[in-house]
Amino acid sequence: MSNASLAMLFVMDPIGSIDIDKDTTFALMLAAQQRGHRVFYCEPSELSVEEGKPIARVQAVALRREVGRHADLGAPRTFSLDDDADVVFQRKDPPVDVDYVTATQILALCRRALVLNRPDTVIWANEKLYAVQFPDLMPETRVARRIAEFIDFLAKLGGEMIVKPLGGKGGEGVFHLRHDDRNLFSILEQVTGFGTRWAMAQRYLPEVRQGDKRILLIDGDPLGAVLRVPAKGETRANLHVGGTAATTSLDARDRRIIERLRPHLQRDGLFFVGIDVIGGRLTEVNVTSPTGIQEINQLEGVRLELRLIEAVETRAAQHKAALSK
Repeated sequence: MSNASLAMLFVMDPIGSIDIDKDTTFALMLAAQQRGHRVFYCEPSELSVEEGKPIARVQAVALRREVGRHADLGAPRTFSLDDDADVVFQRKDPPVDVDYVTATQILALCRRALVLNRPDTVIWANEKLYAVQFPDLMPETRVARRIAEFIDFLAKLGGEMIVKPLGGKGGEGVFHLRHDDRNLFSILEQVTGFGTRWAMAQRYLPEVRQGDKRILLIDGDPLGAVLRVPAKGETRANLHVGGTAATTSLDARDRRIIERLRPHLQRDGLFFVGIDVIGGRLTEVNVTSPTGIQEINQLEGVRLELRLIEAVETRAAQHKAALSK
């Protein structure tokens, strides 16, 4: 058990609908409870502002690893985030839409509570766009909204590419395109909303057939990794669309990427992130609600969530000490 009990609030999707055998947020909440902390829950819609102060309608939650009976919720109460919460986890899944941005802006008003990840960074650190700061680590990439630009980029790449929306999750809206695809223009119209939304295109990396490596980082240091292998006939390696989790290790190319990212993640307050690497090339930096902890636990017989909560305890103590100066 930790030295001091902390009030930890998890802002997340509806707790009743989560998959307790796969959901990383559930694992973190359970670990926080096991470490002796007080665990609270709310959805983003319960956030509000009163006289410039962020508040939330929250419920205390007691958790157990029992399907269908995994969360006992207390009576709703109003929380002043700065007065009543020590740590706030922003764990709402994308899409990063207007509601998501507004909730993040409300959390950015916190002055005393430690919010992970740092809200002002989450607002601008789009999961796809954050990575483009490191073009030498990535496959060739183009972000645009004009269909003509994507057609030109496809030709430049030799007629094959991946295209995906900027605000999605879990492989939603990801397409593997070829120049001779009869649906090429139709797909680009849908991904870009007929040229009204930005999207990302990247060179197709055939190494994805061997797997897309998810590497979890705490404050820029590796916590664990899992290889997500796509199903036969499927481009996407995401586990919820049929990808298979496999054990993996970090190689020299992975460590080079981590070393480059570490100071940027630390500077920007991105405490817990998941990076995606295919064939030694960085494709995404997931900053909203990275997943993978339970898959790694099951493959390797570890409890990564306990290590993460211990790191949060240390960060919370540092944060409190800094405020008292």
